[in-house]
Amino acid sequence: MKKALSLLLILISVAAYAQLPVPDDFLSKDFHKGRREALRQLLPANSVMAVFASPPRNFANDVDYKYHANPDLYYFSGYTEPNAVLLIFKEPQKDGDGQSYSELFFVQKKDAAREQWTGKRLGVEGVKQQLGFSHVYNSAEFRDFPLDLTKFSSIIFEFPQDIADKLGQSDDTYDLTQSFRKKSGMPDDFDVAVVANLASLTRSPEIASDDVSRPGLIKYYQNLAAGNERYKANALVKRLINVKDSLEMSAFLNDIKTLKWNSALYTLYTNQLRQIKTSEELVLMRKAIDISALAHNEAMKAVKPGMSELELQGVQEFIHKKLGAEYVGYPSIVGAGNNGCVLHYIENNVTQVGNKMVLMDVGAEYHGYTADVTRTFPANGKFTPEQKQIYDIVYQAQEAVFKICKEGTTFRQIEKTARDVVTDGLVKLGILKDATANRLYYPHGCSHFLGLDVHDKGIYDSLFENMIITVEPGVYIPEGSDCDKKWWGMAVRIEDDVLIGKQKGEILSIKAPRKSGDVEKMASQKSFVDDIKLEKIK
Repeated sequence: MKKALSLLLILISVAAYAQLPVPDDFLSKDFHKGRREALRQLLPANSVMAVFASPPRNFANDVDYKYHANPDLYYFSGYTEPNAVLLIFKEPQKDGDGQSYSELFFVQKKDAAREQWTGKRLGVEGVKQQLGFSHVYNSAEFRDFPLDLTKFSSIIFEFPQDIADKLGQSDDTYDLTQSFRKKSGMPDDFDVAVVANLASLTRSPEIASDDVSRPGLIKYYQNLAAGNERYKANALVKRLINVKDSLEMSAFLNDIKTLKWNSALYTLYTNQLRQIKTSEELVLMRKAIDISALAHNEAMKAVKPGMSELELQGVQEFIHKKLGAEYVGYPSIVGAGNNGCVLHYIENNVTQVGNKMVLMDVGAEYHGYTADVTRTFPANGKFTPEQKQIYDIVYQAQEAVFKICKEGTTFRQIEKTARDVVTDGLVKLGILKDATANRLYYPHGCSHFLGLDVHDKGIYDSLFENMIITVEPGVYIPEGSDCDKKWWGMAVRIEDDVLIGKQKGEILSIKAPRKSGDVEKMASQKSFVDDIKLEKIK
């Protein structure tokens, strides 16, 4: 007996030792359950909402990109695999055995052969045990599952983009969406993509305004209908482009929101929930942003005129990995000189950055939550007088916005505040002739939501406590611009992530220096990269 007990203890010890350590600070199943309950409070009576997994994306022939979960499905479930759909009901339902349920979850099945190639799957039992769902089934069962969705007054959903039918597979995202259409009684001519596009109109509080959005909006859809048969043939689009006044526009938007097969409500509810961060989310956001800020510091220390844009990208992304971030939140932007004037420059192929300023817009993603931080610094460690003048204009615009980053401020106020400072500064330097051309060298907005997506979901109206937004004014003067040549090729963006409070905001990315003098001090410090010696490849 003692020998058997000793052997058992040894086996347990060996098994425990074999379990290599993994992160243990993921969101809990109680968090995801709480988000489903919060959603259920928003759902209208007699409704169901479907959340689909994103499909895999092909990288090269039979190799896919590393899978990235649909943020909405992750938010409501914690599930990070493809080929799944989660149904969330407003009221409790009864299964065939008379058992009550409020959710149905269809997930990809366990498959030992596939798991040997692409990694472990949770499967039905894993989802029940680890994610806390009771009614879980294999995705292949969804097609014949006894579920009549036509009885619901509102069927709320959003299909992932660019779904392809994977031949030889009957439980992929395409098959799930087709089964969903049939179960919900959706007409064959109901164009989900077009209706989803129209549903996006309900996001803005300005849409119904006669003098702001309506004329341009109608022109936009007129152009779509002129060049695309799907839009041209759609009855809702035809109605929209014939709207005559704000009263008709309001009626149109209300009808979009009350469609039986409803994408507008999906957008509205996910925007409402995801724009306010819970305490659990804030922990992960702070980690993602801290990692990003420290990585920017290392890039400032490491930069030398002889370095390439790719080297600087590698320095930052190494720090991300070293500190536990799984991904970047978006393709890294590393633009030296004129390349920084390309807002989403991702080639990063300049072999020597020279004595230019380098604009680095790089953010880490930690457990699904992403940072978005930009720093601009001189490759030789010292700003020229002209570089500093441009840099300080952007810095001052940020400082002006930070003062109003509190509950009750509107995105419009943020945009105006930043643009006024930048415009005034460029006019004083003679780069702009007057304020009427205020978008010429500052063509983008100042702020967006941040969270599970780098441009996270939210309603762009007033700020509320526990929102996280970016503050990112910039100046970009491409070569050949209509100003003195000494300004050509300069690009500056400073971007920080701000947690909105009742009375003031908190700059979460403060660990990376922002003032021009502090940037130069950071650049003067030694980097770990300085000691790396590698064989040169010819």
